[in-house]
Amino acid sequence: MPLNLQTHTQHFTNPLYLESGRILEPYDITYETYGHLNDDKSNVIVITHALTGSHHAAGVYEDDSKAGWWDGLIGPKKAIDTNKYFVICTNVIGSCFGSTGPMSPQHPHQEPYRYKFPVVSVKDMVKAQRILFDRLDIHRVEAIIGGSMGGMQALQFGIHYPNFAKKIIALATTYATQAWAIAFNKIAQEAILKDPDFKQGYYDPQLIKEQGLAGMAVGRMAGHISFLSHESMREKFGREYKRTDGLYELFGKFQVESYLEYNGYNFTKWFDPLTYLYITKAINIYDLARGFDSLEEALKKITADLHLISFKNDVLFKNFEMQEIATILKQIGNTNHTYRDIDSDYGHDAFLVELDKFQHHIKDILNA
Repeated sequence: MPLNLQTHTQHFTNPLYLESGRILEPYDITYETYGHLNDDKSNVIVITHALTGSHHAAGVYEDDSKAGWWDGLIGPKKAIDTNKYFVICTNVIGSCFGSTGPMSPQHPHQEPYRYKFPVVSVKDMVKAQRILFDRLDIHRVEAIIGGSMGGMQALQFGIHYPNFAKKIIALATTYATQAWAIAFNKIAQEAILKDPDFKQGYYDPQLIKEQGLAGMAVGRMAGHISFLSHESMREKFGREYKRTDGLYELFGKFQVESYLEYNGYNFTKWFDPLTYLYITKAINIYDLARGFDSLEEALKKITADLHLISFKNDVLFKNFEMQEIATILKQIGNTNHTYRDIDSDYGHDAFLVELDKFQHHIKDILNA
């Protein structure tokens, strides 16, 4: 059967009450679906995306050559089998790929929100998705699967909507963002804010798409360092020098420098800088224990089968952070969880790249 990729946008006029006490109204949520919904709507799997991800998780658009960010995992006869499951991936609120975010027009005017957009949390993102699923008449799903910020969303679903998913698979994530990750985000935020072309948030988005934003590129380079690891960089680049540059030219480059430049500057042409500030803020303030007396109290709310997957050399969200979740679950008597640490030297982005190391595990969980 074909993938049956479909893209939709739903418009909501009821106010979305945010964790901050502020209100977002009206708002849009863009989402993508794959496969076919069965008659009793019992074959739904929700995919949640990471910081710079979007609703485009699988397949290829007609006018594009780039496949969705988890295309190796989602599709006919793949680990998340669209012959069997109806898969939904939504773009989070605050993003720049169709759902309402800081550069969306503020009702009733057509001017973008910019800094008038409220700070949204990961919990708010999940709440908006839950409202979307209610509208689609989907009240229980087979599984929620996500990595990094997607894993944060998956865990929030488990705590705040305990009867919504039968299974939750969270990869390369944490229970609360730690100082190390916040520090990398700080570099990116400062680099954006101090770039004169950012114009204190009043930039022309079309101009940024054409020319990029140097400050954001620098911040993204710092981010890329945290997505890889010492070992993966050594294996990928070593000390290889760019063949066209002289070793003793001041601005001659190592291959790793060229890689960071290419990824950093290219990124700024397709991802909005204000969106980057808002979503890194959401990641920074993420804490599963907020609103509870302790993390233990929060984790007691989970009734779904919870499967935690970490990666040995993830320097952004260390494997012991996910181990701590598993340890607490054991202490509070939760018997419906598993924890697996994947042997990987790739780093944080292993959940996007080294699919062969965990796809069979995901398939086994879904088939169990």
